[in-house]
Amino acid sequence: MTDNSIHAIAMPLRGKGLGPAPDPAEDEHVGSYGWSILGGDISLPAAVLRDSALRHNLDWMRGFMDAYGVELAPHGKTTMSPELFAMQLEAGAWGITLATAPQVRDAYRHGVRRVLMANQLADRANMAIVSGLLADPDFEFCCLVDSAANAEALGAFFAGSGQRLRLLLEIGVAGGRTGVRDEAQVREVAAAVARWPQSLALVGVETYEGVLKDEAGIRALLRRTLATLKSLRAGGAFAEDRALLSGAGSAWYDVVAEEFAEVARDAGVRVLLRPGCYLTHDVGAYREADARIHASNPVARKMAEGLRPALQLWACVQSRPEPGRAIVGLGKRDAAFDAGLPVPALHYRAGDDAPRATPAHWQLGAMMDQHAFLQLQADDDLQVGDLLCFDISHPCLTFDKWRHLLRVDDAWRVTGVVRTCF
Repeated sequence: MTDNSIHAIAMPLRGKGLGPAPDPAEDEHVGSYGWSILGGDISLPAAVLRDSALRHNLDWMRGFMDAYGVELAPHGKTTMSPELFAMQLEAGAWGITLATAPQVRDAYRHGVRRVLMANQLADRANMAIVSGLLADPDFEFCCLVDSAANAEALGAFFAGSGQRLRLLLEIGVAGGRTGVRDEAQVREVAAAVARWPQSLALVGVETYEGVLKDEAGIRALLRRTLATLKSLRAGGAFAEDRALLSGAGSAWYDVVAEEFAEVARDAGVRVLLRPGCYLTHDVGAYREADARIHASNPVARKMAEGLRPALQLWACVQSRPEPGRAIVGLGKRDAAFDAGLPVPALHYRAGDDAPRATPAHWQLGAMMDQHAFLQLQADDDLQVGDLLCFDISHPCLTFDKWRHLLRVDDAWRVTGVVRTCF
């Protein structure tokens, strides 16, 4: 009997962002070690996830998706964490979205048995990885196709294997990323898939709206995607009774839900939305998206508070070399910097009752590999040894810098750990 539960592969916890414990630390016991960020128990810098924010975000997104009758297939590339995958699935997610065959294999090894790979499967080695996973009859998988050439290569590879690869036709835009550009390409790809009925199955349509920046263009793409689904369905192009329709990154999932709601209650269509960053959120682009969603979306407005930042980084002030500058032990090896530098949020000094909000003028001006340059005023009260908590922008490129992240309660006590598989 196949075990479909998410499970951890035993691996030692070593490296940055941990406290004193047996070597190696045992992840299942981390919550019992009595570690505290404020108590100085953790080697800094450390990445932490606030339990209360994680729970809030899981509940919020489930409520939003239920209101539109769509299902959630969160993009796992954001965290690549088996423990967080488990939380998402337990909160009602249909499955996990991933981007590459090795990511799919890692998720499978930890018990994920339903995957949408939102990418093309183009080379033979990656085809072989997926084929090996498909040997498990309980593993449900689909990926994207946008060219007759790719369809022919997939058909030839899986021919004679006894496996039938499930495919979603990807719809794209001129100047964008992947995806067919016009109706002629739609017909060409669908015909190529149909030439391999024993090894390929067209099961739906997909798009990624995040390559566009304006709402009008995004809605046009979504409506074109929906029209393609209806046309292919009417022509009997799909190999399964229930077609899949998928879209949505982390910035425009509300617009995707609105546009796809037309077919979400149709018994012959399953709508899958793929935001990944909602779980931890951020204070950059996704906070801006959250503000737009709450201002314009009727479902979100009824839900009051939006998503909360759950991923934060704690670091120590290690130098005050100049009156208006502090050097913090945090760098590009620890935090994303592509969409904005980390933002100081909290300041704590040993003996304080609790962390306090940082002054608005405290800002990072630059980061090196292991150092961050904090700009402040000459008379600001910040000392060597003080702790600073930073919010981040772009969770994806912060998670991939950590082998593990600590879960903490609202008093900054460590309650557990999550690991990553980057």
